[in-house]
Amino acid sequence: MFGLLNLNKHAGATSRDVVNRVLRIVHPLKVGHAGTLDPLATGVLVVCIGSATKLIEHVQRMPKSYRGSFLLGRRSASDDTEQEVELLADAPEPSRAEVEAALPALTGEIQQRPPAYSAINVGGRKAYDLARSGAPPELPPRPVTVYSLTVVAYDYPELVLDIECGSGTYVRAIGRDLAASLGTAAVMSALERTAIGPFKVEEAVAPKSLTAENLPGHLLPAALATSALPRLDATPADIEELRHGRFIERAGYKAKDEIAVYDPSGALFALAKKRPSGKLQPVRVFA
Repeated sequence: MFGLLNLNKHAGATSRDVVNRVLRIVHPLKVGHAGTLDPLATGVLVVCIGSATKLIEHVQRMPKSYRGSFLLGRRSASDDTEQEVELLADAPEPSRAEVEAALPALTGEIQQRPPAYSAINVGGRKAYDLARSGAPPELPPRPVTVYSLTVVAYDYPELVLDIECGSGTYVRAIGRDLAASLGTAAVMSALERTAIGPFKVEEAVAPKSLTAENLPGHLLPAALATSALPRLDATPADIEELRHGRFIERAGYKAKDEIAVYDPSGALFALAKKRPSGKLQPVRVFA
């Protein structure tokens, strides 16, 4: 039980609900997810089992793809339909050409203000807890990367976008800021995460279908989480040294590189880092 599950979260469930379902099957092993989806959202949720929970941050770094639906001419405190939606009076109705012309300003590395209803910590409390108590925080903008924005369909008031972005990007905020640039407002009405790196929604498994009998057959190699890292195919002697926390000699890696180490069978064995001495130090050993 050292691997990853590509799960298709259904609307209404929290990411924690999905983790708890897996945990009931594999207990006492550790279980964690890589990238929260709000209850409104559906799609890819990568769940890590056993020692693979140490790889969560690597999955979180992977590019993400979404299909989001937005309703223009509306606003809410959460920037989606989870909170009460207010219909704007005399809101403009932008043309498709105007919408598409506004997209480049929201692509690349941009400064994005997270929604007040988010899981960001503010003074030891979640922002959404503060917002629900009537004191929504003013969260400062932070840098995020949006690789592409594409209009899939537009029939006012509904706008459907395909979005490719980096970690930490709020799709709700993209809809909010796009609408603001067009002189109006928007709420997100639906969201599907269609991919995280190599994990595609077409290949994802429904959490409700998992059982103790079939779960092992859905488990994916933990190495998928480290596909972006430099690779080292270790010898049996290397494995013995790394297993005991000792450094090994290897050339060809850059300073401070994090390296995925594979054992002679081709399985992910460890993560190592190159130190100033030029040697490789094990920082995570999975076997």
